[in-house]
Amino acid sequence: MKGLRAHPPLRDALAGVFEEVDRAAVEHGLAPLGPRLVSDDPPGGRDLAEGPPGTAQLALFGASLSVHRALCAAGRVPERLLAVSFGEIPALVAAGCYTVLDGARIALRLGQLLHDCPGGLTLLGAGEESAHALVRTAGVALGPSPERVVVACVNDSHETVLAGPLPALARVEKLAHERGLPATRLRLPFLSHHPSLGRTASAFAAFVATLSARPPLLPVHSAVAQGVHGPGTDLPAALAHCLTRPARLPETLRRAAPGPALLLEAGTGGALTRNARHIVPGALARAPLADPGFDWSPHPVPVPHPGAVG
Repeated sequence: MKGLRAHPPLRDALAGVFEEVDRAAVEHGLAPLGPRLVSDDPPGGRDLAEGPPGTAQLALFGASLSVHRALCAAGRVPERLLAVSFGEIPALVAAGCYTVLDGARIALRLGQLLHDCPGGLTLLGAGEESAHALVRTAGVALGPSPERVVVACVNDSHETVLAGPLPALARVEKLAHERGLPATRLRLPFLSHHPSLGRTASAFAAFVATLSARPPLLPVHSAVAQGVHGPGTDLPAALAHCLTRPARLPETLRRAAPGPALLLEAGTGGALTRNARHIVPGALARAPLADPGFDWSPHPVPVPHPGAVG
């Protein structure tokens, strides 16, 4: 989160966004995040994860939306948005479907619900077919749904994310290491993108349905829906599907950017940018917050681009 205070456009955007985000925090008895993020010693991901449930999700939502707003202020206004997993929430806010305050409420509620979903996620250095084969060989593909390991995200042709209970994930990771495949447990103490989370997804959809929603002002390409959110999309259901269905980036990105395009990642890292370069060789993909050399100065003429929020 340290990069958020490095450039004036980012600081200005962060101040406006977290004025609303912190209203949601205070509603639930959490300390305001904005002042901490622009302090001389901003919290890291581990610090946020150790806070009350929902703290990390609030920070990630606010940071992603702040990057998006700073890019717009610099003349880099997106033609369309690419939403991946949690990125559905800031993407829908950026598209005008929800207010910043309601987007923060959605992110916070999701974090609270996920806190009660034991399990984990593992980043695997293998494509989807190889991941399925590894899971079958490890013997964790059978049995009741909660005991299964499933492919949660397809990042590119050589990288997937697995979701499942911790003992089962450990078996798959052990087999992966024996075969020389990278397997890294993500520092997220919960399950997601898993079919066993049906009840949690229903509770999440019911909460989102209490908030006012508007049709998107620009296309939102969803890696979970494998389509474009438009005026007819059931947004509460679409957000809830992120808990139970996989996210597939390659097909979604190719549809969102079928030709030459500038891809800018509106998030706190650069993972999506790395994946985009693998999926679309030669694509001009950049992660502004993770790139110290990114030019944040205003452009006299808006530069449209597909924006990646996630």
